[in-house]
Amino acid sequence: MNISVELTFSPLQDDFEIHIINFIKKLRDSGLTILENPLSTQVFGSYDEVMNVLNTEIKTSFELMDKGLLYMKIVKSDRSEYEPHF
Repeated sequence: MNISVELTFSPLQDDFEIHIINFIKKLRDSGLTILENPLSTQVFGSYDEVMNVLNTEIKTSFELMDKGLLYMKIVKSDRSEYEPHF
């Protein structure tokens, strides 16, 4: 089963940029399909692979910061090839 996950990561502290950069770099290194834009990062792949990576990297990121917020949306399909039809 493939999924698409949209993540918006917001460390709630002054040195937020380094935490976001490190989190995205870890996702890039995972081998999963990643799409980045200024507002969110999208991850695509099999459910087990995506969730295993996210479980590890979210926990690691949260352990390295004082306060943080992560919004996550999950769609049960691989939407990596989506293109608008209008």
